[in-house]
Amino acid sequence: MPGTGLWRTKSIEQSIADTDEPDTKLRRNLSAWDLTVFGVAVVIGAGIFTLTARTAGDYAGPSVSLAFVFAAIACALAALCYAEFASTVPVAGSAYTFSYATFGEFMAWIIGWDLILELAVGAAAVSKGWSVYLETVLGYLFGKGTKTTFDIGSVTVDWGALLVVAILTTLLAVGTKLSSRVSMVITGIKVAVVLFVIILGFFYIKGANYTPYIPPGETGGAGQTGVDQSLFSLIAGGASSSFGVFGLLAGASLVFFAFIGFDIVATTAEETKNPQKSVPRGIMGSLAIVTVLYVAVSLVVVGMTSYKDLATKAGDGSHKTLATAFSANGVDWAANIISFGALAGLTTVVMVLMLGQVRIIFAMSRDGLMPRGLAKTGESGTPKRATLIVGGLVALAAGFFPADKLEEMVNVGTLFAFVLVSAGVLILRRTRPDLPRAFKVPLVPLVPILAILACLWLMLNLTVLTWLRFVAWMVVGVLIYFGYSRRHSLLGKRQADGVEEPVKAPDA
Repeated sequence: MPGTGLWRTKSIEQSIADTDEPDTKLRRNLSAWDLTVFGVAVVIGAGIFTLTARTAGDYAGPSVSLAFVFAAIACALAALCYAEFASTVPVAGSAYTFSYATFGEFMAWIIGWDLILELAVGAAAVSKGWSVYLETVLGYLFGKGTKTTFDIGSVTVDWGALLVVAILTTLLAVGTKLSSRVSMVITGIKVAVVLFVIILGFFYIKGANYTPYIPPGETGGAGQTGVDQSLFSLIAGGASSSFGVFGLLAGASLVFFAFIGFDIVATTAEETKNPQKSVPRGIMGSLAIVTVLYVAVSLVVVGMTSYKDLATKAGDGSHKTLATAFSANGVDWAANIISFGALAGLTTVVMVLMLGQVRIIFAMSRDGLMPRGLAKTGESGTPKRATLIVGGLVALAAGFFPADKLEEMVNVGTLFAFVLVSAGVLILRRTRPDLPRAFKVPLVPLVPILAILACLWLMLNLTVLTWLRFVAWMVVGVLIYFGYSRRHSLLGKRQADGVEEPVKAPDA
């Protein structure tokens, strides 16, 4: 029985029935291959080109490869839970929709608001990273001094970030299939660049750079202390999160940012031809591909140069990248190729993050928790209004505001979503055992419980300051829910009018 008030749940049958509304109907034209490309497109980006070197130099040393493995295990456990949910509830909205069916409306709103943090902040941050690499590439083509920013009074405008957001907003408004085709081409380029890094870098590896694999912990440093050190390190009485075991664990929580994206595959379930089979394949396939590439790249980078040479430069706070390792070995031409690859890589990251953001807002608007007009699709089969609004907000944030300390903000939001999805699998197995499940998580309840524990563990290793910002964001979300969303909820109106929800179980 659905609850009432804050805990009223939206049935699986009603969620699926809503996908057939003419005014808010999405076009089903994506395959398992399209979803895998989307997953790889968004996951291979900022993380592999920037975080690998930074994490090795500031937190984990050579053990950054182990940090990637830890993060991948947590992602794999959560991915299994996402795959079951997406095959059971093939509806746009991902964790938001899943939470609505299990935890109730209030928690669904909280997770939807949380996903807005993850995707919008992520898209804005990566857009600024794209602009930085564009400036590097333009420097190769037209000489150093070419800038992707200009000043209007005291305001610095990042025209590079504005450019990429404008182009990608147009692509997404035209249609998801076209976005997939563009993404496929660009993804092919950046995967080729990643393979180039692995193969060429292998010849410059020096065994001595792997020792010590886990450097001894340091006091202060890049991991810092107080609100800038990990919450677990603070609780356990660690001096800092720089190297040692605390550094390795903090590194795993940081490189988790590099894996964010496979969950966005679930947001496109409603646009997939055979979601029961294609979505699980897309999620697991993309995660498997990027994990192998990440571990290989991290091993090569720390083998090419000492982790000490990858540390954040004191004073100006400049970060090292993959290109740094090649420049240190005198292979500058390879560093140039990497910069081109990073530019291509970040393009698809921004696009798929924006795609996921639009689909979350679309699902919340269709339920009335946001203005219903944002869910209109029209002849194009895409929610153009929501797309344009998301594009405008991301452009505003990326074009006119500095982006710093954003990776961890994205991480805490994503991990929170993973925890709820994993718990939701346990709840739905008990409350709706009758539902057809094309994909089932093995070893229930063990795997979902391990997924929850792994994600909570990574959350504990994020900084105290990140937690404070996350709590502030959630407080704002609660105020919006009680000020607008609760009163406009379609589910609430149906219950008030005594309208019964569909009772027939969805077809497999």
